[in-house]
Amino acid sequence: MPRILYLDLDTLRADHLGCYGYCRDTSPNIDRIAERGVRFENCYVSDAPCLPSRAALHTGRFGIHTGVVNHGGLCADLRLEGRNRDFKTNRKLWMDALRAAGLHTVSVSPFAERHSAWWFYAGFNEMVNTGRSGQERADEIAAPALDWLRRNAARRENWFLQVNFWDPHTPYRTPIEYGNPFEGQPLAGWMNEETIRRHHASYGPHSAHEPHGYGGEGAEKRHPRLPAEIASMADYRRWIDGYDTGIRYMDDHIGLLLAELERQKLLEDTVIIVSSDHSESQGELNVYGDHHFADHSTSRVPLVVSWPGVTAPRADRGLYYQLDLAPTVTELAGGTPRPEWDGRSFAEALRAGKSAGRDEVVVSQCAWACQRSVRWGPWLMMRTYHDGHKDLPERMLFNVEEDPYEQCDLAAARPDLVNEGLVRLEAWTARMLATSPEPVDPMQVVIAEGGPLHTREADLAKYCQRLRATGRSGCAEKLWARHGQD
Repeated sequence: MPRILYLDLDTLRADHLGCYGYCRDTSPNIDRIAERGVRFENCYVSDAPCLPSRAALHTGRFGIHTGVVNHGGLCADLRLEGRNRDFKTNRKLWMDALRAAGLHTVSVSPFAERHSAWWFYAGFNEMVNTGRSGQERADEIAAPALDWLRRNAARRENWFLQVNFWDPHTPYRTPIEYGNPFEGQPLAGWMNEETIRRHHASYGPHSAHEPHGYGGEGAEKRHPRLPAEIASMADYRRWIDGYDTGIRYMDDHIGLLLAELERQKLLEDTVIIVSSDHSESQGELNVYGDHHFADHSTSRVPLVVSWPGVTAPRADRGLYYQLDLAPTVTELAGGTPRPEWDGRSFAEALRAGKSAGRDEVVVSQCAWACQRSVRWGPWLMMRTYHDGHKDLPERMLFNVEEDPYEQCDLAAARPDLVNEGLVRLEAWTARMLATSPEPVDPMQVVIAEGGPLHTREADLAKYCQRLRATGRSGCAEKLWARHGQD
């Protein structure tokens, strides 16, 4: 039976890791793991951000099937099972399957309390809630994880330990005394002053002018690693330094977990999986430091699988859903994947050293905007149903292999590909609703109840006043014309 360490690294971009080619040394310990495993280049969460993503992974099902696509309202809870519910729930989650396979399952995470997602505990033998609702630093997560490893790692032969770090999530809160290991180091080369000026003159929550939401007053005092706004490349550098420092601080504490396994002479035989619940926009489509879209920058996540005796070092460039992890890990651990799961096992491909990527992946977002996108080949076509108070067209098209930062919208130039994307989305939606316990698209429920939670919470009139007061009256008029009667 395997020992499995699952490093669940909230809000982590793949392209800010050394093993994915990043220009800064943010992740030496994660890179060590990748050196002996398979690095997946195109893994996407089916549903973003936090709550919908982990609901999809742990149920093995898309949000359109579970009903969890938002952070609040009718679509923030798993659908009721109804009259067929037994004394115990009939719903079998990922951890249930691992326990049935004989693994002792453990979680070190505040996630369930953060989102009132108590189903998250289903199937775990042990749960450690670190108690700060996702505001934890790496030292606060690593301490109970290390304690568990010291007491149990060698004594038990069959365990699954999820360790949920949060440091890359805004606000970046690495202790000031840690310093800035990246001061003066080059940035990835895509951002420039012209783009920042254009973004700063536009609008939207977490845009360059309001990177902390719908305003920015006092943010610099509360979060000294972050600027109040991004009006220059100097501000942008400070922002990215904060993100990268959070990754490096987290990676240092991952190193402590690896060192403990090494001390117990278990490291070479331990399965290690690295992934995230979603990525993070860092300027793409004028969102800084948050996760608002069903796009490449938000939905693509790192995935590294190091499984001794199964994986050899390589990169897999196929298209995968993160929820494919549930049946894959279950199968490799000797269990039986559930037939109702939407995830598809790639265990045999791992054993054979081959790719088992899909022809397309469809990703959704309903917490900050209402969007659905399809990725096939190099193309990502994004359909927006609610813009999340941002300046977005209904349809956008990107070649994410050549333009991973989504700077060139090709929708007008390639209507043929936009139409192909729309056909793919309609066909996927029809297939999903035909196999859903309720023939209702939860995205339409979100739209009908007033839109994504984080836009419903906003005082739009107050924000429009801010836009006018900061010289963006045209933006206020445009936004109010679109959403003033919502």
